[in-house]
This record gives sequence, C-alpha cells and structure tokens, in this order.
Amino acid sequence: MQTPTIAGSAQPRLARGVRFQTDSKTGNSVLLFPEGVLELNETAQDIVSRCDGRTVGEIIHTLAEEYDIDAQVLGADVQETLADLQRRKLIELT
Repeated sequence: MQTPTIAGSAQPRLARGVRFQTDSKTGNSVLLFPEGVLELNETAQDIVSRCDGRTVGEIIHTLAEEYDIDAQVLGADVQETLADLQRRKLIELT
C-alpha cells in the first residue's frame, strides 16, 4: 500500500480527545485516546512533539538539522508516520 503524500504546508495537530504525554511507569511517550493508548517509538515521539502549529515542511527541516540527515530522506519517514497517525485518526491536518 502506497503512503499518501501530505502537503508540506499542512499543519498536523493532535485530534480532539488525543493527548501526548509520558507514561509515569515506563517513561515512554504515549498518545492517549478514548479507545486506548499508543506507545510511540523515538522517531514518532520527535515528530508528534512538533505537531504544535508547525507545518510538515518545518517539522522535516527542524529534524533534518537536529539529526544532520538529508531532508528528502527524512521527509519520507515523517510523511509515513504522519499518514499512519492520520489513518488511525490520532492527528488532523489543517
């Protein structure tokens, strides 16, 4: 299945009823939502923590600079992660 392309100008944000926090027992980042909890890996945590009004392009640029990675390569991972979270209805794009 092909990952849908998300515009660089899109602004991802947590969907209504979804919270991003650290699990007090494990110290891992999680998304809490009415139907359950999703534990995030380090990559997803770095992406979700930047879903604060920044555009997808800004998130990619910031992460590429922070990790000294080619933005085009990183962009595919960011797009895939955001598309998965959108498919699960955990984020919305504006």
